[in-house]
Amino acid sequence: MARGNGQTHISAPLAAHPLSLRKKLTSHGTVSSSAAVTLLIVAAVLVGPLLLPYDFTAADLELGLSPPSLTNGHYLGTDQLGRDVLARMLYGGRISLLVAVVSTLVSLTIGIPYGAVAGYLGGQVDEVMMRLVDILYSLPYMFLVILLMALFADPGLAEPVLAFFDLEPNGKVATWLSGPGLRMVLLFAALGAVSWLTTARIARGQVLSLKNMDFIEAARAIGSSHRAIIFRHLIPNTLGIVIVYATLTIPSVILQEAFLSFLGLGIRPPQASWGTLINDGVQAMAVAPWLLVFPGLILAVTLLSLNFLGEGLRDALDVTG
Repeated sequence: MARGNGQTHISAPLAAHPLSLRKKLTSHGTVSSSAAVTLLIVAAVLVGPLLLPYDFTAADLELGLSPPSLTNGHYLGTDQLGRDVLARMLYGGRISLLVAVVSTLVSLTIGIPYGAVAGYLGGQVDEVMMRLVDILYSLPYMFLVILLMALFADPGLAEPVLAFFDLEPNGKVATWLSGPGLRMVLLFAALGAVSWLTTARIARGQVLSLKNMDFIEAARAIGSSHRAIIFRHLIPNTLGIVIVYATLTIPSVILQEAFLSFLGLGIRPPQASWGTLINDGVQAMAVAPWLLVFPGLILAVTLLSLNFLGEGLRDALDVTG
């Protein structure tokens, strides 16, 4: 704690030096290789569709179910409607990654404050809050997601949202929400709303270990409010471990989105995601195996690279949970 210009400043524990942290991460083989593969996939799905000569919705029935070829420009073949598999796979990757990242951010937004408040206040408040987490943990995870998607999949839900934000009924946002946008927003909310439980437990555990440290006692001594202590001092010091576990949450959400889309409860045509492409591939597996192999392969590689990245970060930073 230091004083200057009539103000009191609270010094939190110092984080590891950026250079030593960078050296630790780059010297960890799993982190480096997994990060490289992950960045390559992200770059491919972001830039790839801009470089391809085919739009992901462009159909050519004469080329329907064409096998992979280097001569006709459809390097990974076409689907039943003659649409380019590579273009649809890269575009579908955008949707799958977007759903995963936004849903993970939703889970962090809910879980971190919830766990921090429970851990800081303690006592009966902590008991009640964490018993609620335990109850939600006991329910089948995917059942909750499917239930939320089924309950709120009414297209009429877009109307109150437009009215609340005073948006033009015929504007771009209204058109997007009235079409595929509403289902995507529901995916964000449903997956995020049921994946915050682990985040809350991790945040609570970190706060329990921090709340009696000297810098928190100093904050109490100068009269800082509970809100200031939680959001200004405790939560910033929990972000390191929470972000590591968030890296492990993203592949889990990708898999869940793929499963929901495979069941027809997630992304729907004309939009594409890796789940919808795998669903299409299963239906045509006997006559066009490439429709299943390539989307399944990119999904598997993405899940493995993100899981290895999260595990590598946890090992490199010596995070224990």
